[in-house]
Amino acid sequence: MSMTSRERLLAALRGQPVDRLPWSPFLAYWWESQPQAIQDRGQIHFLRELGADALLRGFTTPFVCSDLWGQSSYSTFSQRIPNCEVRRSERGADMRVWFETPVGALTQLGRRSEQGNTRFLVEHPVKRREDYKVLSYIVERMIIAPDYTAVTDEIAAVGEAGLSAPLISPFGKTPFQSLVEHFVGAEQLIFDLMDYPAEVEALLAVMSARAEEAVRIAVASPAEAFITWEDSSTTNVSPALFRRYIFPEMRRWAAMVHDAGKLLLHHACGHLRALLPIITEEGVDAVESLSPPPTGNIEIWEAQALLGQRTGLVGGIEPVNFLNLDLPALRVYIEELLARMDHRRWILANSDSCPPGVTLEKFRLVTEIVKAHRLG
Repeated sequence: MSMTSRERLLAALRGQPVDRLPWSPFLAYWWESQPQAIQDRGQIHFLRELGADALLRGFTTPFVCSDLWGQSSYSTFSQRIPNCEVRRSERGADMRVWFETPVGALTQLGRRSEQGNTRFLVEHPVKRREDYKVLSYIVERMIIAPDYTAVTDEIAAVGEAGLSAPLISPFGKTPFQSLVEHFVGAEQLIFDLMDYPAEVEALLAVMSARAEEAVRIAVASPAEAFITWEDSSTTNVSPALFRRYIFPEMRRWAAMVHDAGKLLLHHACGHLRALLPIITEEGVDAVESLSPPPTGNIEIWEAQALLGQRTGLVGGIEPVNFLNLDLPALRVYIEELLARMDHRRWILANSDSCPPGVTLEKFRLVTEIVKAHRLG
């Protein structure tokens, strides 16, 4: 019996039979490089025309929230932080942001990379012991309020052509991972955990409580699935730190999501070999954007064997291979991948992002192969 894309994606994530393998391209970085005429029609239209299953990863949030980064691209992360003045100054590729509060100030510096089509931090806002208290003050007062408009509109727009998975965290990810990436930096955070553990732990407790508020708001929304942009990898978090600080949050969020009869995806796009045994205990429904080498450090069929049927997978097409292989070699690569994999609880995707140089013909080739492939 033929399924709609929405039915196919939900069935795959729940470990139920599917009529064919779901194929859900991840268009980050690639999409922004496309002609304006294609962008104007939107990703849902593009994926429907491609014959793919639209898994909309974190396009929306079920809440409005304060912008803790001073430069967020999410319109829903736009609420003013009470008792905090935010100022910005741009000079060339650099953007300096100041957060001024009654208990102190934070400043960060972001730099635009035209080649990478992104802005990255070159100076994190938390630099000193006192800064933890300032960030805690800001997080305690940040606005997190229900607003299901964007989620409802996206669900209506995608219809049966796919599945909406809004972002579930007000920090984009778990509190600890957000300290690693956004607020402190991996190296400084390790030093601070040794030198100022009380200050770090106090901030994490505040962030954890606010994150749970957002999760409670999210699960009451019309969305059937959610995602958190964890970017999990042992290149920036050790297994011990992951188990101590990230695992408990993910397990708690997964339980709350499942109590509402919904699904949670854990975006994990880096080196995962040592983390997957811990992730299997979280209770999440799928590891999203698992990347084989050279981007990652584990083949997807190895990951599937390790996860068993407890946790699904979204990914498998390594971005470097997707870019560099010509069409005949890409066909061999995809067909060998399909032959190696157990098709239960698996959604095929190019993992994590897509280099702008990938041609439209390559996306179409994958669609052709998937639609001709017979499930074992």
